[in-house]
Amino acid sequence: MSVYLDHNATTPLRPEVRALSAELLETPLANPSSLHASGRRARHLIDEARARTAAALGVQEDELVFTSGGTESSNLALTGVLRAARPGAGLVTSAIEHSAVLSTALALERAGHPVARVPVDGAGRLDAAALAAAIARPPTALVSIQLANNEIGVVHPLERVAELARGRAGGPALVHTDAVQALGRIPVPLGAGGADLASFSAHKVGGPPGVGILYRRRGVPLAPILFGGDHEGGLRPGTENAAGIACAALAVELAAREREEHASRMAALSRGLWEELASRLPEARLIGPPLDAPDRLPNTLCVALGGAQGKVLVTRLDLEGLEVSAGSACASGALEPSHVLSALGLDEEAARAGLRLSLGWSTTRADCKRAVDILVKVARSSRAS
Repeated sequence: MSVYLDHNATTPLRPEVRALSAELLETPLANPSSLHASGRRARHLIDEARARTAAALGVQEDELVFTSGGTESSNLALTGVLRAARPGAGLVTSAIEHSAVLSTALALERAGHPVARVPVDGAGRLDAAALAAAIARPPTALVSIQLANNEIGVVHPLERVAELARGRAGGPALVHTDAVQALGRIPVPLGAGGADLASFSAHKVGGPPGVGILYRRRGVPLAPILFGGDHEGGLRPGTENAAGIACAALAVELAAREREEHASRMAALSRGLWEELASRLPEARLIGPPLDAPDRLPNTLCVALGGAQGKVLVTRLDLEGLEVSAGSACASGALEPSHVLSALGLDEEAARAGLRLSLGWSTTRADCKRAVDILVKVARSSRAS
């Protein structure tokens, strides 16, 4: 049985979610828009899921839109806000966002919306002066800053971003955050003092793939990017996946309830893993904020072992029984070096060398010990070959 340390790519279904999914597979469910009993049963599942998700996130039920995942949620947030804003409205984002945001930003830029990309330092932290200057520029209508980075685990100061956006001399800008990696690991500030819009994904917290959530604060103008029926308040047309949404709600609920305990356990396991790896492989390098830094996700380690490229090591590690990633799973087939590591100032060779080890609810101390054994073995054999 392989050791799985790729929870930032996706998490295994939690047992509670798996049990609910099996139960719902046996439940007669129809189109939630149908008026008959099977349709009403499906609609009730969605309504109940919305209420439970809202309670878990500390928001209102009508502030949530169910989508197909974090990518669609971010696309809807960025494109929907700027389509609803004045012509030529601008966007501010960072250089190390997930591709769901960066690709959307590029499409918006091509459509005539100015985009400012804030640089980061060698640990992945935002350039504070550049951030303030970009937000202050007249075209800015939306600021999209990832709360927690999926590759290096750096946590950005979302409340400070919100303060700058709302205090603009030319009028307040809205704030969106990609909170996909933050949910269940660190607090997610929403609404007053936090984000006006936030993207979440169920499969990052032990829920099913194919279900996302967009939080939109009441009153935030948002234009649809898909067209069809009036589902999800007219913002996300298409027949809803009632069973999937119900399972997602349970996963979010559990993640929110267990966040502090989970974060503490992940931090201890991550620390032990890194300290053991560094003691046995002195040339190993930790990328991102220092291990003890408060602006680091408790479950994420990005490491360079020296020598082979990360994607080559991923294959060799897999053959030895360790499943990890080289950068974002969404870009795992790309030939280019990681855009995140490149933004940190690493040269092309170094930007190809990063390995992401991400822990989750199912990770044990024994997993971490075996992972270190495999990492050391593969790193030494790679240097010898």
